[in-house]
Amino acid sequence: MTTESTTHTDTDTDTAGSSGTGSEAVATGTGPGAGFATTLTDAVVDSLHGAADPRLRELLAALTRHLHAFVRETRPTMAEWERAICFLTATGQTCTDTRQEFILLSDVLGVSMLVETINGQGGDSATTESTVLGPFHMTESPVRENGANIDLMGKGEPCVVSGRVLSRDGTPLPGAVLDVWQADGEGYYDVQQPGVQPPGNGRGLFTADDQGRFWFRSCVPSPYPIPTDGPVGDLLRATARHPYRPAHIHFIASAKGHDPVTTHIFVAGSDYLDSDAVFAVKDSLVQDFAETDNPSLAREFGMPSPFRHARFDLVLEPLEPSRRQEPLERS
Repeated sequence: MTTESTTHTDTDTDTAGSSGTGSEAVATGTGPGAGFATTLTDAVVDSLHGAADPRLRELLAALTRHLHAFVRETRPTMAEWERAICFLTATGQTCTDTRQEFILLSDVLGVSMLVETINGQGGDSATTESTVLGPFHMTESPVRENGANIDLMGKGEPCVVSGRVLSRDGTPLPGAVLDVWQADGEGYYDVQQPGVQPPGNGRGLFTADDQGRFWFRSCVPSPYPIPTDGPVGDLLRATARHPYRPAHIHFIASAKGHDPVTTHIFVAGSDYLDSDAVFAVKDSLVQDFAETDNPSLAREFGMPSPFRHARFDLVLEPLEPSRRQEPLERS
């Protein structure tokens, strides 16, 4: 995506400033078009009063006011407006059953992280902090037993990920469900390489045992670029931004009577921890994948020794009684 700049000559500026006419005068509330620009916004907001859903009415009214204010502030040319429409159209056309370009756009603009932070748990150190869903949760994770290996390609450095799912007070949550997905050792998700990776590679739906424990085998994830062959890639290039994400594994943890959390664990020492393309890194989510030279533990996990091991707990916030809901169901 390229951005056209709007230039104004000294003559244009002098004319608008001296007579109070032109697009700048409209934008600042002076000149013959200013009254219509203001009443236009009011008219659009008024047209929403018939919406039966009050929250929908609130959201659309706020969107209209902010969007109109943006237009008044930035004064896009018709060519820039048309380019923006084409960009959004192309974003929609890039979406498929296994690719969500609009989520990717939301991610790189920081909107996904802002929405997740406002709505997510982890406002204090007692519970696991949330972070973005990402654009690759586009297929159902296969049900797997604890101890299963989700790395079906065997291209990365083997590791074990283990821990517990707990309530805020430290009580284990037996039967908690963990939806897990990650890129392979070369930085690709299964949906990015159909015909190369088997469906479900790097994914698993696990159930915590009677002590709230979970464990699975995989490969240590590696940093990777988000897709850049679509409109979002054009946007990154136009703004001289890199597309890389630090190495991480995705989790959605849910348990009866608790608020689910969407989160990652990031690999300590990974590149791009301080410049994640989607702004999703939180210090509490960075975990050490430590080299473990323990033959007995290796045999227990079915791993060679030494192996890499990440251990951490996922701590969920209890729901208020009026908001009780069921966890993810295993099929």
